[in-house]
Amino acid sequence: MAMIEIRNVSKWYGEFNVLKDCSTTVDKGQVVVVCGPSGSGKSTLIKCVNALEPFQQGDITVNGQSLCDPATNLPKLRAHIGMVFQNFELFPHMRVLDNLNLGQTKVLKRDRATARDRSLELLKRVGLEAHAQKYPGELSGGQQQRVAIARALAMDPIAMLFDEPTSALDPEMINEVLDVMVALAKEGMTMMVVTHEMGFARQVAHRVIFMDEGSIVEDTSKEEFFGSPRSERAQQFLSKILHH
Repeated sequence: MAMIEIRNVSKWYGEFNVLKDCSTTVDKGQVVVVCGPSGSGKSTLIKCVNALEPFQQGDITVNGQSLCDPATNLPKLRAHIGMVFQNFELFPHMRVLDNLNLGQTKVLKRDRATARDRSLELLKRVGLEAHAQKYPGELSGGQQQRVAIARALAMDPIAMLFDEPTSALDPEMINEVLDVMVALAKEGMTMMVVTHEMGFARQVAHRVIFMDEGSIVEDTSKEEFFGSPRSERAQQFLSKILHH
């Protein structure tokens, strides 16, 4: 069964049509990379998947639950879809460990000891166990993003969404974040990843979605996308992004 199904989704900001009749599916355990030029709608599309952005037409189902069904508990569903943003979105006034504990105790109703054990386990997994008592501002950008990934994993997500997770990082910090994402992909996590990191796409993506001007122009295997993209727009995009 498809973990994420996007059917004929369209969205407007006022009169601007930011998403145009977008349809795709992500099966359980699949890694799908969404790429395209700036302003193509890719970040908006991924934010629609966990209802952070409303859409006006079409439907999205996650694990069989429709976002448009009034009976769907959106906060509960959203709690089980991990979301990692460009700018980390950590609570600056809380220590790293407390950032991870918060959602577990408030939303999942775990007791503090269980949440703490899970948090420390995940911080160890992303190589940051020694930084548990630091504040986010004491960490590098790459470390903060790894904390953000660990925080999302602490909620035991059924799928993970990444919105350009490396775009705010210095080049030397990008790989430490991508390494964590590669490990997640190899473990079978369902992932939708908006990114310009084509090396990551080549390494772990099952499919690549290419967007332009609000439309899904290509939705194909990574081999076909990098080997022989069908659209002229995707060919132009790849020629620029792969040669610089």
